[in-house]
Amino acid sequence: MKDSLTYDKTDLQEALRVLRKGGVILYPTDTVWGIGCDATNSAAVRRIYEIKHRADSKAMLVLLASADELGRYVDVPDAALSLLEATDTGCPMTIIYPNAGGVAPELIAEDGSIGIRISSEAFSQALCRGLGKPLVSTSANISGEPSAPTFSRISQQIVESVDYVCRYRRDDNTPKQPSAIIKINLDNTFNIIRN
Repeated sequence: MKDSLTYDKTDLQEALRVLRKGGVILYPTDTVWGIGCDATNSAAVRRIYEIKHRADSKAMLVLLASADELGRYVDVPDAALSLLEATDTGCPMTIIYPNAGGVAPELIAEDGSIGIRISSEAFSQALCRGLGKPLVSTSANISGEPSAPTFSRISQQIVESVDYVCRYRRDDNTPKQPSAIIKINLDNTFNIIRN
């Protein structure tokens, strides 16, 4: 198995080629394996809902490579900055921000919010940087079923439904957990959705 901090550049390039063409990929993140696409492409987002058999009323989160990009897609309340500093401790955190825009409307909840995680994992960061747009990240499972903690636990149905399956970390059997989720409001109050 390759060193966990290195990945094959051709793997990254092929994933980006598929994403730019509006395709859907299966890829490792800083939490569980994810199904992803260009978060600004409505057709690709709708396809992920179909793959997961997920109601389109259930919003999906997106990944960014850097907190510097947040202001392009959401309003960032002051309290969010403190929460983002806490993610430096190694605990992945998805923050649900108000007043989302600049992404496919299917990703925005009825109240106008969207969940965003700043990835701390090298491969998914490189995907976001290379794409130059947010990347959808939803667990690689059929809706209602448990998320797969490793690649080997992802159902064949999911694997066969996407356009490209990344090679990076397929042999890594270290179980991963979904991120914590916190919803933050413009008045700097927040609710813990999942910890």
